[in-house]
Amino acid sequence: MARQSIVADYMVKDVISVEPDMTVKEVSEKIIESPFHGLPVAQKGFLLSFITAKEMLRHFDKPDIKIREIMKKGTITANPTMSMDDATRVLFRYGLRNLPIVDENRKLVGMISNIDIVRSHIEKSKPHKVQDIKSFLEGQHGIRIRTSVGEVPLNEIRPSQKEVFQDELIGRQFEIKKNLIEPLIVVKRRRGYLLVDGHHRVMAAREFGMKTFRSVILEPDLLDINLGLERTADRWGLHTLNDVVIIEGSKHPFVEITTRLLDSDSKKRLEGEL
Repeated sequence: MARQSIVADYMVKDVISVEPDMTVKEVSEKIIESPFHGLPVAQKGFLLSFITAKEMLRHFDKPDIKIREIMKKGTITANPTMSMDDATRVLFRYGLRNLPIVDENRKLVGMISNIDIVRSHIEKSKPHKVQDIKSFLEGQHGIRIRTSVGEVPLNEIRPSQKEVFQDELIGRQFEIKKNLIEPLIVVKRRRGYLLVDGHHRVMAAREFGMKTFRSVILEPDLLDINLGLERTADRWGLHTLNDVVIIEGSKHPFVEITTRLLDSDSKKRLEGEL
């Protein structure tokens, strides 16, 4: 049985925090520069409170007062060993976007956000997809497959899908920036890896200049067995990621559906932000 995901698996450890003697102006600037909607208030490593952008707005006309004068005492927290399911409940029940993580001594050791919650739930569904692919390949070819997780070089990946959509690549790059990275699923071959799942992800990563990508690796006990996906790749002339066609000017179905209520200017602005 797989180990349940815990907060320590997903929390940001390099935490940005502010001190109680900083001014409203200084803290506001710090929040603007950070990827968060609020920041923990800590002194000598110990968590005292949490200050949000909304609280800064309430006191924007008093830029020189110190945070200790306006901050609430204490804040809602989690610990590193709490399950991600429980952390999700905490964020949901209290309407939080960010949650500071403290150790048994109340020292600030991390932070999780809604993005981390989404990432954990995406990765939770991955084992089912992997198992389905593994079972299909084993049943179809009479082989045994061992699974592992590791970094796979992009230049050793052979695609099995001939086209990807440019607008979806933009979305995937946004996810990569936010560390919302779902692993690829690849099959180990005698030379390189056959890509089963994750073509938009890997093409977005390549455009970013990434050299490797975290992957679930399916390794058959017979590496030379001819797989159906390889025959498809042969028919389409797919050997490296350079052979994948990026379609521009046509919307990926997912993007078309989710942005159908936006006008053209809003869509362009959204793509610029991504």
